[in-house]
Amino acid sequence: MAKKYILALDQGTTSSRSILFDHAGTPVASAQREFRQIYPKAGWVEHDPEEIWASQLATAEQVLRESGVGVEEVAAMGITNQRETTVVWERATGKPVYNAIVWQCRRTAERCRELKEAGHEALFQARTGLVLDAYFSGTKVAWILEQIPEGRKRAEAGDLCFGTVDAWLLFKLTGRHATDYSNASRTLLFNIETCAWDPELLSILGVPAAMLPEALPTSHHFGDTTILGGSVPVCSLVGDQQAALFGQAAFSLGEAKNTYGTGCFLLMNIGKTCTLSKHGLLTTVAWGLDGEVTYALEGSVFIGGAVIQWLRDELGMLQSAAESETLAAAVEDTNGVHIVPAFVGLGAPYWDMEAKGIITGLTRGVNRNHLVRAALESISYQSADVVETMALDTGVALKTLRVDGGASANNLLMQHQSDCLGIGVERGKTIETTALGAAYLAGICVGFWNNKSELINIWQLDRRFDPQWTLAEIDTNRHKWHHAVRQTRTGDHGPSPPII
Repeated sequence: MAKKYILALDQGTTSSRSILFDHAGTPVASAQREFRQIYPKAGWVEHDPEEIWASQLATAEQVLRESGVGVEEVAAMGITNQRETTVVWERATGKPVYNAIVWQCRRTAERCRELKEAGHEALFQARTGLVLDAYFSGTKVAWILEQIPEGRKRAEAGDLCFGTVDAWLLFKLTGRHATDYSNASRTLLFNIETCAWDPELLSILGVPAAMLPEALPTSHHFGDTTILGGSVPVCSLVGDQQAALFGQAAFSLGEAKNTYGTGCFLLMNIGKTCTLSKHGLLTTVAWGLDGEVTYALEGSVFIGGAVIQWLRDELGMLQSAAESETLAAAVEDTNGVHIVPAFVGLGAPYWDMEAKGIITGLTRGVNRNHLVRAALESISYQSADVVETMALDTGVALKTLRVDGGASANNLLMQHQSDCLGIGVERGKTIETTALGAAYLAGICVGFWNNKSELINIWQLDRRFDPQWTLAEIDTNRHKWHHAVRQTRTGDHGPSPPII
């Protein structure tokens, strides 16, 4: 039977999805399941690795069953995943030794401070392109080893496996312990110029090399799985944000995208040269493909769509995330309210682990609609800070921003993003470009698509948003936002807000 489809497994922070794509890059069937968010202490976030696996497998089975597509029609499988989230499991049994520590978790912030005070930050940035922050995997895996009996001894003996979520899923699917360059580059353990685990960094963090996965190119035959009832090659592993950049066909130097999910992540293709940021952004491996490595500059906003989840789940202001647009549109503005959702500190360009979320400007006239609108606007304001910082680093002023992710379906949010940036915002017909990017990378590996040039022609515009604010309005509104941001912070914790 002809191979008609690529199956993408999209393992996210709050849910697992599986999507089938055809040769036109069109999603023909999808399935999604949420799973538990575990908060043992303030600022701590965990997942049960077995729940991640069970939810991901269930969606893969569901999408095939409900679409009527036979496993023999699937040319390849690609995996994209929440990055930095850290899993440690027993090599012999495949059982996790601890809950997964999620990328949002701040439990190792003190360890990061100690490393900075010891003078290690410049070395880590030079080797990994990252800053010393609890966001990344290295201090998380070291923490887990300290919590379990003889953890480091067992890791040194090779009895334990460390991996980000891609490696965990690959192990469950194929039994192979491997990752790709894009995910490895988010660990604080990987030299992004040599594309190899760095012995000096491993020593500083206390992570034994014997527990590390094999690091391989992003588009690669990682093995075959028979768990869906027939043999399917697993041909891509890719971090979710790098996958979205690839899914947006941002293959040329200076092309960029912003993904609106639990967090917001702006990535710009900076080509084959590993150039480090001077303004609080990250340099990361975008992908390894055709014997070459492409790099990206990245700005990470920790709390994007998660602020809407918070309104829904913790405050009961919404029945669904989709309702946020209707409620926000019922008022003309926020009535002077700003929400800065620094629930787990602030990411780029501030990197302030101590910042706490606030709501400012409350008066008696503020109602639920104003708060919902302020929450939505916080997503675009944070993203605008990253765009401005990226322009400082690259000298490239974006003329258009391509967008994707679940929250990009919110037209009010996308219009506000265009307004506060003063540039056009383009949303493609397929907003799930994270899964699409994983599918593309897997498909190229098996010849389902011939090359990147073929993929460029697949991208199609759904809607373009053009700015409606004057330059004076942009300046005034963003200065008000920056004033609110400053109130979340104590002392000098990093770069000041960009001033336009």
